[in-house]
Amino acid sequence: MPTTKFQLNGKTTEASYEPGMTLLDILREDCGIVSPKNGCSPEGACGCCAVVIDGRPALACLRKPEQMTARDGFTDVVTLEGLDEDMRRILGQAFVLEGGVQCGFCIPGIVMRASGLIKQGKTSDRAAVEKALDGHLCRCTGYARIVDAIQTAGEVYNNGRKFDGRGPRRHSYFGEQFGLTRTTKPAEHPNGIGRSTSRYYGIEQAFGERPFVDDMRVPGMLHGAPVLNQHPRAKILALHLDAALAMPGVERIFTAADVPGLRGTGLTIPDLPIFVAVGETTCCVGDMFALVVADTAFHARNAAHKVVVDYEVYPPVTDPFEALQPESPQVHAKGNLHEHPNLLERTAFSRGDVDAAFSNAAHIIEQTFSTQPIEPAFLEPEACLAIPQADGIKVFTQSQGSIFDQNQIAKVLNLPLEKVEIALAPSGGAFGAKEELSIQAQTAVAAFVMQRPVKAVLTRKESTQLHPKRHPMVLKYKVAADAEGHLLALQAKIVGDTGGYAGTGGKCLLRAACHACGVYRVPNVDVEALAVFTNNPTSGAMRGFGSNQAQFAMEGMMDILASKVHLDGYDIRIKNVLLPGDAFGTGQIMRQSCGIKQTLEAVKDIYKNAKYAGIGCGIKSTGIGNGTIDSGHAIVRVVQSKEAGARVEVLTGYTEMGQGLFTTVRQAVCEETGLSPDLIDVRWDKDLGRKCGETWASRGTTLSCAASQEASAKLAADLKTSTLDQLVGRSYEGNYICNFTTRPGTPEALTNPTTHMTFSYATQVVILDDNGKLERVIAAHDVGRAINPKACAGQIEGGVHMGLGYALSENFTSTNAKPDSLLLRDLGILKAKDTPAIDVILIEVPDEVGGYGAKGAGEIGLVPTAGAVAGALYSYDKIRRTRLPMQDSPAAAPSVPKSRKQREAVMA
Repeated sequence: MPTTKFQLNGKTTEASYEPGMTLLDILREDCGIVSPKNGCSPEGACGCCAVVIDGRPALACLRKPEQMTARDGFTDVVTLEGLDEDMRRILGQAFVLEGGVQCGFCIPGIVMRASGLIKQGKTSDRAAVEKALDGHLCRCTGYARIVDAIQTAGEVYNNGRKFDGRGPRRHSYFGEQFGLTRTTKPAEHPNGIGRSTSRYYGIEQAFGERPFVDDMRVPGMLHGAPVLNQHPRAKILALHLDAALAMPGVERIFTAADVPGLRGTGLTIPDLPIFVAVGETTCCVGDMFALVVADTAFHARNAAHKVVVDYEVYPPVTDPFEALQPESPQVHAKGNLHEHPNLLERTAFSRGDVDAAFSNAAHIIEQTFSTQPIEPAFLEPEACLAIPQADGIKVFTQSQGSIFDQNQIAKVLNLPLEKVEIALAPSGGAFGAKEELSIQAQTAVAAFVMQRPVKAVLTRKESTQLHPKRHPMVLKYKVAADAEGHLLALQAKIVGDTGGYAGTGGKCLLRAACHACGVYRVPNVDVEALAVFTNNPTSGAMRGFGSNQAQFAMEGMMDILASKVHLDGYDIRIKNVLLPGDAFGTGQIMRQSCGIKQTLEAVKDIYKNAKYAGIGCGIKSTGIGNGTIDSGHAIVRVVQSKEAGARVEVLTGYTEMGQGLFTTVRQAVCEETGLSPDLIDVRWDKDLGRKCGETWASRGTTLSCAASQEASAKLAADLKTSTLDQLVGRSYEGNYICNFTTRPGTPEALTNPTTHMTFSYATQVVILDDNGKLERVIAAHDVGRAINPKACAGQIEGGVHMGLGYALSENFTSTNAKPDSLLLRDLGILKAKDTPAIDVILIEVPDEVGGYGAKGAGEIGLVPTAGAVAGALYSYDKIRRTRLPMQDSPAAAPSVPKSRKQREAVMA
C-alpha cells in the first residue's frame, strides 16, 4: 500500500493508506487521534473534523492522504491534542463559562476553528466570528453561546485578561434587559438549585475527550457496515454475496438467516426487521438486508457496495390519504414480518357539544395546514460496539435509554434478559430519533455469533436513510368564536404520515391530538388523529413529539380569528389563554402552576412596540403520561476514593445527551447536602436505567432531580451527626413515581382526564427588519424552576434555532418515497450567520409535580416558533402561510455552499 508522511502535532508521522481513504481515516484509525469527529465524511458539511493544516483550518474528511506529502518538507497537521496549553486551557474554560457546550460532538472542530481566529486576532467582531463558522453546524446550541465563548477566549488570550470574577457575556436569563425581575431566589449554595453552575465534564466535552461509541477501541475488534435498501416497496428475490465475500479483509456477511432469535423489533409493534429476508417485501428505503463484517471499517464499507440485490419493484404507497382507501396496497402485507392494515392507530376524543357551539357562533373559521418531514440531523451518526462476555454480550450504545435496547437485543439473540448488558455512552445529540434501535441488534448478532468484538458505525448517508424523521401532517381545523373573539369550539382532523414502520407513530399522533387546542380555553372539542403507514421514510419522535405540528395550526387559527374580530395577536391570545382551573384540550384541569399567562405578559410591550412582529404560544407536556407511568430513580452513595478520601457517587437511569442532566442532578445533591460539587460524581447505572426507561418527553431532568432530591435529603440528615468519611459504604435511594395519568378516549379519562404529568408553557415573539429578514426572537418560557438558568436558556436557544429552520428552510423531500438527497448540506439547517439574536426570558411558576418545581425545557423551545414566524411574515406582507416550510418568504435563509470547492473555501 502507498504511504504518506506528515508532521502531526510536532512529530513526524508515516501511515499507509488505500485509495479512497481520507486524512480523517488515518488520524482516527491509524494514529489514534479521535478529537476530530466523523459527522458526515466525506461530505465536508458539518465541520466536526476540522484540524489546522499548515496554519490554516481545514476539514480532514476532504483531504486525501496523498495530498499530505509536501514537496519541500512535511505538511504540518495540528489537532486539539497539539494546541499549546494556554490556548487549550483558555478555550476550554471559555466554552464552559459561556455555556457553549451541550452534547459536545461538534465542539472540538469549532475549537480548532476558534484557535485560528484567536491567533489572527479576529474575534472582536461578532459578525466576523459568525461568518467564520459557516463551515460548521451545531444542532444543540443555536450558536450564540459558541460565539460568546470564542469572543471571550480571544479577549483572555490576546489581552491577558483573567477568568477570575468574569461572568458569562449573556447572564440576563430572567428578562432583566426588558425591566423584568426574577421571581424566585437561587440557592445559597453557589452550586445549588437555581445557580448557573458549570457543566459537568464540560471541558472534557469541549476537547472531545469523553469517548463516543465511534471513539472506542478494543483488542481484536472487527467492523461492520450495512447493506441498505434502494427501493421503498419491492420484493427481495435474491442476495448475491460472493463478490463481497471475496473483498479484502471480509470475515463474514450476516443476513436474516443468521439471526438466532426474533428478527422483529419496535417500540410498540415488532414490525421492523433487523434484516429483511429473501421473499419479503420492503416497506421503506431504511430497510437493511445484511451486515458485512471485516477487519477495518474501510474494508467493510467497500465490500458492502459489492452486495447485489435482486428486486421485484412495486409502485410505492406515498400518500397517507390514498393509503386509507380500501383499494390501496397494504404496506405491511401478508407474508411480511408483521401484517398490519395501513391505519396504524387512531386517537379520538370529544367533550361538550361541538355542533351546538358551531350553530351559535358569530365566527366560524376553517383552514387546512400542512407540515413537512424533518431530518433530526444530530451530528453523531449511530454507532454500536458489541463485546461477547461469558455466555452473553455487552453492548455500548448511545441511544436514549437502555431498557428498550436490552429487551429487544435479548429477543434477537434468544438470550435471557440478564445475559445482555447495556452500557450507555455519551450521545452526540438525539432529538427523539435515537429511541428506536438502529444498528445495535445487527452488531450484537455479529459479535455474539462470531465471539469477537464488533463495532458498526453508520455513515451520514446511511444514518439519514435509516432513522426516523419528524412526522409530516395535514391538519384540518374548524374553530368557532363569539363576536368578541372568545373561543367556543374546535374540531380538528389530523392525518400523519408515519412512513414504513410503526415506531412512535401512534404516540406522535396521540400528542398532536392532545395538544390540538394549544394553550387555549376551548369548552367544546372534537379531535381525531390518524397515524398512517406509507412507503415513505419512517417518521417518529422528534423534539416536540407531534405537538409542534398541531400548535402551528392552532396559532394560525388564532391569527385569523384576531383579524376577524379586529384584535392584535396579543389581545386575542390573552382573551383565550388557559388559566388555573380551566380545561386543557383533553379535559385535564390546569393546576395553579399554569404559567402561560405570565409568559404572554412578559412579551406584551415588546410585541406591541415592534414594527413587524408575530407572536406564538405553546404548551408541551412533561413526561409520557396518557396512562403510562413516569418515574425517576436515583441512588446516592458514599464511596472511598484512593486519591481523595470519601466522595459521593450519584447513580441515575436517564441518558445524558447534551441537555445537562448530570449537571442538574449534581446540583440537587449540592442543594440538599451543602457539599462541594468537586466531591460529587454522577454516572448512568444499568439497573436504574431499567427502572427509568427511555430519556424522552422532556422528563429526564424533572424526574431525576425529584429522585436525587429525596435521596440526598437522606444523606443530608446523616451528615448532621456524621462526617462524610464516617458514612463510607452507605447508600440512599430516591424514587419519584407518577402513576395518575389517563389516556384520552378511554373510560378512565371520562372521570379523570389527567392525561399528562405536567406541562411547560411558552410565548415567543419573532421580529423582522424592514427587509422582512429575521432580526430577533424573544422567547419567554415558564420552566417552573430554572435549576440551572444558563443551561436552561441554552436548551431554549437551541430549540428556537431548530424551530426557525422548521418554519423557514428545513425539508426532507422525497420523490416516489425515495429521498431526494441524503446530504447534510441539503437539509436547510440554519448557519450561525443566519440565526438572529435570541433573547430568553425564564419565567418561574413552580410546579406541584417533580423536582424543585421544574418543568420540561428540552422540547418546548421550538413549539411556538413556526406560528410566531408565520405571524411576523403576515405583519410584513399580509400573506397568510399555512404550509411549512415557508421557503417563499423574505425571511428564508440563503442557500448553503454545495460544491467541494465552495466548502473548502468557506473553511479557509
